[in-house]
Amino acid sequence: MTAHEISKQQETVPANREEIRSPGRVLVPAVDIFESIESLTLTADMPGVEKSGLEISLEKGILTIKGTVESVGRGRPILQEFSAANYYRQFKIPDLLDGDKSFAELRNGVLTLIIPKSEAAKPKRIEIRS
Repeated sequence: MTAHEISKQQETVPANREEIRSPGRVLVPAVDIFESIESLTLTADMPGVEKSGLEISLEKGILTIKGTVESVGRGRPILQEFSAANYYRQFKIPDLLDGDKSFAELRNGVLTLIIPKSEAAKPKRIEIRS
């Protein structure tokens, strides 16, 4: 899978508008995706999101990442130029990835999601017989 294929697939993700509606703002987190022989690694910047406010799901080939930011009350605001917003992003991922073996880590507002490739997607060395 190439970066071009991922970006092309991302453009065709069937986003359900009803699903992303919320009373507040929703931000699209910046994401980097890297491919190795074994897996795809996705990193997403989601400052302010805690583990309890993070939801990652994979259904029918659609990877959905939702992050809820809990606002911290420090008293009555006098001037407020920054407001917390939730995060939402979807990707269409190929069937050659094994979503059941995926794992994620959230550290300092950076989500790292590793999705292993299925055995069928990994390169194979063909033995040459004499």
